[in-house]
This record gives sequence, C-alpha cells and structure tokens, in this order.
Amino acid sequence: MSITYVTKETLQQMIDDLNQLKGPGRSEIAKAIAEAREKGDLKENAEYDAAKEAQGHHEARISVLETAVVNARIIDVSTIDLSKVTILSKVQIINMANKKSIEYQIVSENEADLKLGKISVTSPIGKGLLGKKIGEVAEVQTPGGVLKFKVQNISI
Repeated sequence: MSITYVTKETLQQMIDDLNQLKGPGRSEIAKAIAEAREKGDLKENAEYDAAKEAQGHHEARISVLETAVVNARIIDVSTIDLSKVTILSKVQIINMANKKSIEYQIVSENEADLKLGKISVTSPIGKGLLGKKIGEVAEVQTPGGVLKFKVQNISI
C-alpha cells in the first residue's frame, strides 16, 4: 500500500474521474460491446474484440483510481513547514552548472505536470530537494550525471 499525499482539489478530481468511469464510461463500453455482438460471429468480429479490449483497459483504469483514492491523504497547505522543502511546497532553485533559475512545486505522482512546473516527489529532482533548506545544495543523480541545484526560496 503506497500512501499518496494530495490536495483536497486533486482528491475531488480523482473521485469525479472515478465516478465518470464507473457510470457513463461503463455504459458506453457496454453499448459498444452490445452493438458489436449484434454484428454476428464473435470469432471473426474485430469490433467485438476491440470493444472487449477497451473494456479491459477501462476496468484497469478504474482499479488504479480506486486504489489511489483509498490510499490518498489530504495535505492542508496551511500546515506546510516552509523552513525546508516538503511536498506541496514551491521551491526556486538555481542550476549550479548553467546558473539558470527554475521554480518547481513538489507534488504527488498523480499531480505531476512538468508543463505546469509540478514535479513528482518521487522524481530524482523531487527526491533530491526534499528536506533541503534555503541556501543548501541538492545533488541529483540523473542518467547524464550528477546535477547540483541550490535552493533559493521556499514558498506555498
């Protein structure tokens, strides 16, 4: 069992997605299977095979989301310790190699979105930054070698 820390909004989105998959999503899949079944011999019915495969993927997604919702723990943003990098904190760092400044928010795997500047707490950079204080340098092992990031600021 892997506990995932999420915001209240993310948990609600996960629940909404799960309800969509269980309700209208399952209905659509059942309808597609029924329509394909009406077309005749199931042994040579590509539509039926595709619909059944889609059903399998759909049920797997439901299972994953159910597990994620059960194991989710809500983090209250007001209780975050800003003296060090923690989950849900925003951290401004400087890449020591090229002196470029970057800001990331450390989030759960479910919320990670690099385009929005949200990196997973389980990513190499996320792991390397956890617990670091302003002024400290995090050494992050990457496939290209070790990268060093200096923590400039921590905020919400």
